[in-house]
Amino acid sequence: MTRRVIFNQKGGVGKSTIASNLAAISAHQGRRTLVVDLDTQANTSAYLLGRDWTPSDELGVVGLFDQALSFRLYEKEPLEFVQQTPFENLSIMPAGRELENLQGKLESRYKIYKLREALDALADEFDEVYIDTPPALNFFTRSALIAGNRCLIPFDCDDFSRQALYELLENVLEIRQDHNRELQVEGIIINQFQSRAKIIQQAVEQLASEDQPVLSPPLSASVKVKESHQRCIPLIHLAPKHKLTQEYLTLYEALNASC
Repeated sequence: MTRRVIFNQKGGVGKSTIASNLAAISAHQGRRTLVVDLDTQANTSAYLLGRDWTPSDELGVVGLFDQALSFRLYEKEPLEFVQQTPFENLSIMPAGRELENLQGKLESRYKIYKLREALDALADEFDEVYIDTPPALNFFTRSALIAGNRCLIPFDCDDFSRQALYELLENVLEIRQDHNRELQVEGIIINQFQSRAKIIQQAVEQLASEDQPVLSPPLSASVKVKESHQRCIPLIHLAPKHKLTQEYLTLYEALNASC
């Protein structure tokens, strides 16, 4: 099972969009695919389940982590916390309202390995897992990095992102050394790319000159993303022939060619 963690400590770099659209392509190609939404904003959950979706404290990651804190005669299997999306082969363990409130309790009782245990139990159910993380190195992000085996880093080419990138890479390396030897940085995804913007080209060239694992192709800036969000339909279903969709497809194929 390939378990990809989409992580950047900076917000607004496209983590949810990238996680959802790569997962949707995986499912569209016949792979049994699971998305885990660990971001309290729950943007990925709303994107894949629709505007009428209502967060639950019994399903999804809230239910999973709440069970880890409880002593019950009957414990649900991890699959019982998973919901099917409207898209074939694509399931999600959605976020919930109480996720943030659970964080302190989970940390104090050292439940950092519970997500990995859950995904281990789901290994026969899914071929690929995409984990969307909050924009912070908190309990849930660490849980994701311990549970995953590959890490994708969205990068939006501004100077603040570049400065934060080096600290991020050090944090991933530390978790790899201390908790998860299987974890590797699969690559940096250039998001919101504008080929005519000189400052963006310079940022990408700077990363390449430092031998950072920049993935190709970059993902272009497009208003089609906003339409995709508004309609809660991933690009592969909304506009399969669009330039950005084709970039996602090429990126997905490149990632899986290396597996």
